[in-house]
Amino acid sequence: MGVLNVTPDSFSDGGLYDSYERAVAHGLDLAAEGADVIDVGGESSRPGAEPVPLEFELARVVPVVEALAAAPAVIGRGVRVSVDTVKPEVAEAAVAAGASLVNDISASLWPVAASAGAGWVAMHMQGEPRTMQDRPRYDDVVAEVRAFVLARAARARAAGVEEVWVDPGIGFGKTMAHNLSLLRHLGELVQAADEAGCAGVVVGTSRKRFLGLLAVGQGSGPGRIGTEPAPVAERLEGSLATAAAAMVAGVGMVRVHDVAATVQVARLYRPAA
Repeated sequence: MGVLNVTPDSFSDGGLYDSYERAVAHGLDLAAEGADVIDVGGESSRPGAEPVPLEFELARVVPVVEALAAAPAVIGRGVRVSVDTVKPEVAEAAVAAGASLVNDISASLWPVAASAGAGWVAMHMQGEPRTMQDRPRYDDVVAEVRAFVLARAARARAAGVEEVWVDPGIGFGKTMAHNLSLLRHLGELVQAADEAGCAGVVVGTSRKRFLGLLAVGQGSGPGRIGTEPAPVAERLEGSLATAAAAMVAGVGMVRVHDVAATVQVARLYRPAA
């Protein structure tokens, strides 16, 4: 899943693709690089992000989804378009414009997916983007995240959603220790999701802050970080390493910014699978 942020303020590439022309061009590049899904988002979910008015998000997302879903280069490669949103109105409009998957960090939009016949990704997040990193706490992060996403998946399947993915929400209301524990136990979530009849597990670690902190040697302790992370441009190695670990654990989809490099990882891993 290639990330296409049509936003001015996303943590990694905010402003690079916030015009229709640049967004469509980048989406086509992602398809050419080997993405199976192009995930179009018009509202940043970085820590501390403020919600975007509905009309702004619709204007950012729907024309791009429509253009990519109809592009010969996308259709010819069998690439899907997904919409990354928490607003039912945006999800409905994007599916009508050609998106076939709703990537939902709120894990609340299964009724939209059910009525539209679209696939749905249920992600775990503690709190909301504005507050999620204030003081995240869990008794057992692995068990709690697993129980939450599987419960939402069950509700979606009961409502008629045939394609349900679950995402542990790395970086969404988690400390570094939480993130690393979830990554370490991905195989358990994969098995549980398979037993529950889910399409698979999605994992997104690409360029996230905890990878930047690990890059400067701040990986010890219970998520108490005292230095600034490495810049986004220096987080490729960590992004690829965690994507590879997710593949080894059996994850069905990785959400990434660096599609070409991650495709190379997947090609190298796949012959041994």
